[in-house]
Amino acid sequence: MRISSVLMSPLYALQLASGAKSFADNPIIGSKRLNRMGLHEKRVSIAMKMADWRRKSLAGSVSADHRRQYEENGFVKIENFLSPEVFAQVQKELDTSDFDRFDMLQGSTVTRRALIDDADLESRPGFKAARNDPRIKNLLRYVSSHAGEPLLVVQVVMALPSAVTHSGVDPQTALHSDTFQPTAKAWLFLKDVGDEDGPFSYVPGSHKVTDQRMAWERRISENSDTIENKYSARGSLRIMPDELGALGYGQPVRMVVKANTLIVADTHGFHARCPSYKTTTRIEIYGSLRRNPFLPFTGMHVASLPAIRTRMNRLIINAMGLRERLGLKGSPWKAAGAGKAEEWSDRLRNL
Repeated sequence: MRISSVLMSPLYALQLASGAKSFADNPIIGSKRLNRMGLHEKRVSIAMKMADWRRKSLAGSVSADHRRQYEENGFVKIENFLSPEVFAQVQKELDTSDFDRFDMLQGSTVTRRALIDDADLESRPGFKAARNDPRIKNLLRYVSSHAGEPLLVVQVVMALPSAVTHSGVDPQTALHSDTFQPTAKAWLFLKDVGDEDGPFSYVPGSHKVTDQRMAWERRISENSDTIENKYSARGSLRIMPDELGALGYGQPVRMVVKANTLIVADTHGFHARCPSYKTTTRIEIYGSLRRNPFLPFTGMHVASLPAIRTRMNRLIINAMGLRERLGLKGSPWKAAGAGKAEEWSDRLRNL
């Protein structure tokens, strides 16, 4: 064992009680011997039981129909989410406002985050009403099983047809589970999403861990040193569609939706962004919420503090930039300046 690994051993051990998921980066989480003794299986089992327990205390904040949708499918879908007046105002502000923008390039796809912290919304009443709609936050909290403060941004997905570039495959187009614990993401689509527009897809029921799923994950954990896909090695497990049946699941459902449709999904379940075979732009208010899976309580989230909640997006972006400047780890997000959210990204022009 390398000296650095020995020195880091206490930290690696502490990470067992957190959301750390990488087989490749933590030699304890990735230990073949420990996983053959059931380490990964036990972490998954405890995380799922704790989530079920916490979710009971949050049930009163969402409707019975939405609880049923989540239980059956792993996602909740609500059409005509915002009132016509608020949605019209959001679309007007989208077309006329300049946002502070940050782009991430993956393959032939740029994911843009246009920030909507409190300071960005002083002159945007439509976005303010949409971002602060308690139904979005309550659903994210219920699905994730945590009463924390969600991250909410305007997100634009710009994709070139992968066949016409040499920049690699967008990793988000492979069916995958984000992590070993329940975690919530939301998409309030601001434009129609057609079948060829790279729609979100989800495998109904895959938020539940079947016996077959657990056995599949255990086999992977026991042989983590042979995982070729870097995202799977880091704990975001990939799966092929023809493997789903053996795990007790059906095939993914493509979320072809009209504008003003909200989807909140447990991304422990298998999901993907469908490949697009034409140039596409998808735009949404995007939300996410993930916390330590082993917490016995739902509250006490540091991001709920006023000084953090009001400017959370900027704090996250700035922290990743500082980390990169210190030489610790690069930030995937590059500043794109102020401008319209849908303006085509310079990072795609040269592909």
